[in-house]
Amino acid sequence: QVQLVESGGGLVQAGGSLRLSCAGSGRTFSVYVVGWFHQAPGKEREFVASVNWNDGSTYYTNSMKGRFTISGDNAKNTVYLQMNSLKPEDTAVYYCAARRPGLITTRASEYDYWGQGTQVTVSS
Repeated sequence: QVQLVESGGGLVQAGGSLRLSCAGSGRTFSVYVVGWFHQAPGKEREFVASVNWNDGSTYYTNSMKGRFTISGDNAKNTVYLQMNSLKPEDTAVYYCAARRPGLITTRASEYDYWGQGTQVTVSS
């Protein structure tokens, strides 16, 4: 069992930056694929980025590539999402998710554990 807690959300102006954190407890993160998703009001939950700690591979959705960076700290059992050049359309609740060892996937249904989410609001 894995428990996930996100933090780091807030209000930022367009062009600004935020760093989200996802702290895991229970089993170590290093055996999981960990991803970030976001969900805007009235929209479906969408994939943002993911990291496979088994081989270090990462994957980003096209609209985030070059602006967002996913990374992890094994010692702290924490995954980060560095978000730069934020746009108003990035406004959403951001969720951290983990799935059992396997390949990176963009499908929310294939992740086994979820955090409670953290709100990110980007003003224009």
